[in-house]
Amino acid sequence: MTDIKQLTLDLLKMEAKEFCNYQQNNNIPKLYGVNDGKAIGTHIEQGFKKYLKEKYVFEDGNSAKGIDLPGLEINTDIKVTSIKQPQSSSPFKSAREKIYGLGYNLLLFVYEKTDDHETKTANFKFVSCAFISKERTADYQTTKSISDILKNNGTKEDLIAFFEDRNLPGDEIVYNMLADEILKSPPLQGYLTISNALQWRLQYQRIVNMDPNSVEGIDKIV
Repeated sequence: MTDIKQLTLDLLKMEAKEFCNYQQNNNIPKLYGVNDGKAIGTHIEQGFKKYLKEKYVFEDGNSAKGIDLPGLEINTDIKVTSIKQPQSSSPFKSAREKIYGLGYNLLLFVYEKTDDHETKTANFKFVSCAFISKERTADYQTTKSISDILKNNGTKEDLIAFFEDRNLPGDEIVYNMLADEILKSPPLQGYLTISNALQWRLQYQRIVNMDPNSVEGIDKIV
């Protein structure tokens, strides 16, 4: 019997690449004609977890924990989305996430689905797979604008005015706390597009289009 090893982030990235190759060579009858992104995403996500479980030990997530791989070492949520509109949703906790990131890593699978009408099966090609470290999961334009404000000797009042302009979720107390934190600890540049809604809407086109190894903390696996 093969020894089952502890999953690490390096192994997770390696296996994500292997899984993309494996999945692309498998036709799936039950997803033939299915265009429901949630059903497809669930199938791929569960398939990847099952694939991992055959080789590794790791803490499995559930809806209560909020992310798919919640262990301290891994701390990663799996996101699966179509290339037609590469986006997903994420629970809203606080406006701070838009500035400092979601607090966990993302493993992103972006697929293109085709149906084979002869065999009545679905096939998936992964046009992108990327690991985004938690430090890079903030909103691109928000963090870029904050960086520009700070470079131009911006004050606390400038930051609060910017939050108001952008309708950042929160009240005067939230804005004051965020401005103080930013002045003490400026955020890193984020690379997601995060839209305000009842929950965050995360958009990934920038990640899909990014050159490999162009930003520390973002690994283009496929």
